[in-house]
Amino acid sequence: MESIGFYEARTRLSELLDQVEKGKQILITRRGKPAAILAPPTQEKSVDVRQIIDELKAYSKTRALTLGGSTAREMIEEGRRF
Repeated sequence: MESIGFYEARTRLSELLDQVEKGKQILITRRGKPAAILAPPTQEKSVDVRQIIDELKAYSKTRALTLGGSTAREMIEEGRRF
């Protein structure tokens, strides 16, 4: 891994980013001590939001929302009586 000082990194940032885009990692130092690492981003697993919503809907149909032993529907009906 290449090591470069903070000041030089500031002046050569565009060039360093080009190298990082090609997969290289660069250690940035400040007063000789490691301060940061420039590295390409990791590939995140894509998330299918629609599938997650469908799974949550299916799960909620199997369970009734309860609070203190009463379902939400029972609490609404009780509130309407008053």
